[in-house]
This record gives sequence, structure tokens and C-alpha cells, in this order.
Amino acid sequence: MSGHVVVIGGGVAGLATAALLARGGAEVTLLERHDQVGGRAGRLEIDGFTFDTGPSWYLMQEAFEHYFALLGRNVDEELDLIDLDPRYRVYFDNGAGPARRLDVTADPEANWAAFNAMSAGDGDAIRDYAATAGDRYRLALDRFLYTTYERPDRAIDAATLKRLPELAGLLTRSLGSAIGSKVADQRLRQLLGFHAVFLGSAPDRLPSLFSLMSHLDLVEGVRYPRGGLYAVIQALAGAAEAEGVRIRTHTDVTRIMVERGRATGVVLATGETILADAVVSGADMHHTETRLLERPFQSRPESSWKRMRPGVSALLVLAGVEGDLPELEHHTLLFTRDWDANFRAIMDDLTVPHPASIYVSRTSATDPSTAPDGHENLVMLVPFPADPALGASAASRAALDGHVDRYLDQVGTWASIPDLRQRTSVKKVLTPHHFATELHAWRGGALGLEHSLTQSAMFRPSNISGKVENLLYAGASTAPGIGVPICLISAELVAKRLLGDTGVAPLPAPLPAGYLSRSRRADALGRLSRSLASAPAHQERAR
Repeated sequence: MSGHVVVIGGGVAGLATAALLARGGAEVTLLERHDQVGGRAGRLEIDGFTFDTGPSWYLMQEAFEHYFALLGRNVDEELDLIDLDPRYRVYFDNGAGPARRLDVTADPEANWAAFNAMSAGDGDAIRDYAATAGDRYRLALDRFLYTTYERPDRAIDAATLKRLPELAGLLTRSLGSAIGSKVADQRLRQLLGFHAVFLGSAPDRLPSLFSLMSHLDLVEGVRYPRGGLYAVIQALAGAAEAEGVRIRTHTDVTRIMVERGRATGVVLATGETILADAVVSGADMHHTETRLLERPFQSRPESSWKRMRPGVSALLVLAGVEGDLPELEHHTLLFTRDWDANFRAIMDDLTVPHPASIYVSRTSATDPSTAPDGHENLVMLVPFPADPALGASAASRAALDGHVDRYLDQVGTWASIPDLRQRTSVKKVLTPHHFATELHAWRGGALGLEHSLTQSAMFRPSNISGKVENLLYAGASTAPGIGVPICLISAELVAKRLLGDTGVAPLPAPLPAGYLSRSRRADALGRLSRSLASAPAHQERAR
């Protein structure tokens, strides 16, 4: 057998990392605090309804295909993927009464024509914008997403060197500014800028490099895994267990043990100690650094977080609706007219917005199994301030109940469903306080650290501790960032660290069993690699 690795957290990154390291030859134990794995990408089953309690968009298909291929698996055999058409529906604020409706379909040419009909010339401009976004997406995949930035110079080859002036502009100019220079109509600018929310940011704060996101929904397409995004979690957990990972739920880690500057295991809330040759934390980085590590071992102590930005939080409403909802698609977006004021309220003033830009998911439009007969499954996500006090007290929860009613009425008015609130039964409301207490999310953020200039690419927190040997990080708080496919990449970056791979290319698939034993890296992490190759079995044991 081989060295023992403890992975903290059973979210996307934790499960994905555990599976890769077990395939590499490690004995891996994954510890999850809750009664089921999933983390932010959880599932709630109640009264015959099945809800995803986190991510709901399946984008960046290439990352899923590559990750499962690393394990010798085919994503199309792991997931039942359904192509969505229309990709999503948008309602634009008209000021009063029903909103203007637009369906973004699976036919790009039809979309460009629809955009031109809304604003002459803007459809052609968006066609060009999407083509450029595709080029930047490929550039990101080829040079910037699959690197640990241990050797930043490796990201710059001769072709990339010629594009340095362009890259400088993409990092320093905001997405909102870049869109505004190409597209005249405010509504269509919103269509290109809404991705900022899913990266924890706002269009005027997100670097324009992330224009690459428009390639994903406008060109590559949007899919849905039958059963919801939690089907991805189930596939990851199944793959991890098949590779030999031991998954323990109801297991709360309270401290990472450090001896002579090296991670040696973890202490549980029960007092049990689990020894390890290395620890990988897939938990929120703020929690890991300021709660699980004692002060001398913190690379990022509490004081350093004053310079960081947590990104947006959310009010997440999980509800059942009696009758049909043809007015809403599988994905529906509602954009307020005063877009900038909406973001200022959330991110600068930390106030609750009204009216709000809202995202609504109706998985029962595609997957009837997610709702009982005669009902629809409805998840309403409202971007909210990252303030853990929201939802913390009885008074705050009562106030939020009022907000929920107003947001349901807003959706009903804009989408011409006048009786929506009367037909709706709210099953659960997730608040910033929930994210802070149940997921240990810093300041109650819903997604992870905001993608700003100083928190993206090589400036995002590294996936290795600066003070503790053999302590690594995976997930949305570290590089490369937020999102289910990006967290799959973060798992691969842990493997690359252990291999001493400082290149920019993804690891070749499939990975051979025991691949980590081939590493002979002569630094602190190399000691783990050597233990994977030659040490006797390191059995999990309690003190």
C-alpha cells in the first residue's frame, strides 16, 4: 500500500482530489462534516421535490470530459446529459408590468438575428464578441487554467508573449467596460455581463478576460445532467470509492495537526485523531487558515483577510409550485433596468436590493422526476450581500420572508404569472447565515472568493500552504477559482503539485494507476511522493 492522505470536505473539489490521489497510489480518507457529500453542490429532497442547493448550470463540458478521462471514465456514461434548447430565457425590466422576453436558443445564427432585431447592429457585434470569447477561452485553457503558477513564466510561450499587451488590457479593464465598447443596447450588455455574478463579482469589477464565459453559453451550449447537478456529485463519489477512497460523513474536523512544520493529520470534534502523510483541505480557505490551523502555522491570518473580497452571497429559495409554469424555462434570468445600482447595493452598500436581478431554475421543465405530478420545481436565486447576519436572528428571518414574497411577486409580474405566489409553497430558504454556519463560508459568501484582478489567476491564493509542508488546498477559494468545472481543475492542480509538474498542460488521460509513485521531486512535497512509492501502509488510527 502507500502513504495516507486526509482530504477535508466532500464538495466537488474534495471528492475530485480524493479520487485522483487514490488513483495515484495513496491511501485516502475523505472527511465530510454533514450527513451527505456535496458541499455547496448539495441536494434537498422534501415532499416529493428534489432540489439542487447550489450550482445548477452545466457549462465548460471539456473540463468534465477531461476529469473523468483522467480516471479512465467516459462522462457520457457517468452522466445522462440533456442539451437545453432554449439555453435560457431572459426577462428585461420594463419599469412596470410584464417584462420584455427573449429566448437564447441553441441556434447561434437565430440568436444574432434576434439581437439585431432588438438593436440594429448589436447582433453582428455580439457574433464577433462571441468569436473573440472563444479565442480567449482557448487561451485560458491552454495557458492559464491548468497551471499551479509555481513557475509563472511557463504560462508565457512565444505566441502568448506577442499577446502580452492584449492580456494586460484584459486583466486591467473591466468586463462591463469591454462590453460597453462593443454593444449599444443596455439589455444586451446585461446578457453578456450576467456571468460576473456566477464568478462572485459584478461586470464593472470583473476583469474582461472573463468575456470568455460568453463562448460557453452562446456557442458551446448549456446541458443538464438528469437528476440535477447533484448527479455530478454522485458520479464523483462513485469514482472516488471505486479508486479506494474511504468516505466518512458526520465527521467534523476541528484542527489540522502540525509537527516540526509539517502537516501530520487532523483532530475531529469527537477528539479522535487521524494521522496522515499529507492533508488536503477542500474547505473554505478562510476557515482552514483561521480556524483549523493554529496561529503560528497560518499563511493567511485573520488580519490578511481585510484586503480580500468574499464575492456575492445569495438568498436561495427552494419551492414547489402547483400547476404548470410554461412562462419560465429551465433557466430564466430577470434583469433590472438599473443594473449598476443593483450591484452597488449588494457589493458596496451591503443592502438588500428591490427590485432585484434574479435567476430562476425550473428543472421540472426538463426532468419531471424533480417534482411530484401536477407540480413544478422552482429554485429562485437572488444575489445578496455577503453578510452572515442576514438570516441569523428570528427578526432577520422574518424580514427575509417578506423579501421572498416580494421577489416571487416580481417574478410573477414580469413573467405574467399573476398567481405565482399563491400557488407556491416555499420548502426551504438558504441565507448568507446558512452559508457561513453550515459551509464555513467566509462572510457568508455563496460561491467563493470574488474574481477580481487581485484574486484571479496567479494572484489568487495558492493551492499550497506557505508555512506548513504537505498541506494543500482545493476548491473555490484557491486557484483557478469558482465553479464546478473549475473545482475539478483545482483537484488536478493538487496532483500536479505532488508530481512537481510546473507546466501549463492538463495531465495526460487516463492516469496510470500508481502514477504518483513515479514522482521523485526533491523538495518538501517530494517526501510525500517518496512515501507513496516506498512507505509501508499508513493505517488510519485513533488516539
